[in-house]
Amino acid sequence: MRPETISCGVFACIFGGALLGSLLGDVLLEHHVSPDSKDVVKLGIGVIGTMAALVLGLLIASAKGSFEAQKSEITQMSVNVIQLDRMLARYGPETKETRDLLRQTIALALERMWPEENHGSADLEPAAGWEGLFDKIDKLGPRNDDQRWFRERARQISMDLGQMRWLLLQQADPAIPMPFLVVVVFWLTMLFASFGLFAPRNMTVIATQFVCALSVSTAIYLILDLERPFHGLIQVSSVPFRNALALLGQ
Repeated sequence: MRPETISCGVFACIFGGALLGSLLGDVLLEHHVSPDSKDVVKLGIGVIGTMAALVLGLLIASAKGSFEAQKSEITQMSVNVIQLDRMLARYGPETKETRDLLRQTIALALERMWPEENHGSADLEPAAGWEGLFDKIDKLGPRNDDQRWFRERARQISMDLGQMRWLLLQQADPAIPMPFLVVVVFWLTMLFASFGLFAPRNMTVIATQFVCALSVSTAIYLILDLERPFHGLIQVSSVPFRNALALLGQ
């Protein structure tokens, strides 16, 4: 499910809870809204509010950390691609076909990993070009120690690229379990319902509740969007790969 859809549902739950609290406040008997009752409700809601704030903070930090990790992996992959091309160039002219395959593979990876820039759909599945690239490097027949060193170094870099590619593939799925998110939304709904329970019934209060519910649902959207680094509003930049592609073959 898309983050936009989930965040809209979160907003509906939270703001609906606030409106439901306002409606209940109009029909509750007087002893339900006595000062003692209000104090107990405020204590309970304070606990829920504290838990919700802590969990939201942890979720944002976790999503940001995951985003930064994948951004770092993309940068490291682009550096490895440039190094691999340089190792193959120094090996000798017989690697021209392998270097051409490397360039084609990186161009295809750009189209698959950043579909919004190419008007396509996301695809992080490993391309056949990566396996073909490793096979071509493995079949090189070095004639001296220098070529043997360059081939071994190129093999190691290509293996590192394959490992990073699989790591990105495994990290493509969102890490936040849906039941966990449902519990957090339930806490927030109860919290906003308590706000409406004892608040005055006027447009200023309703507008404030609306803005607060919108802010919280936006935070949920950012958390979910950060966990999809190759989709949506916040994406890992394709600039490192494009810079690497521009340097290949030189």
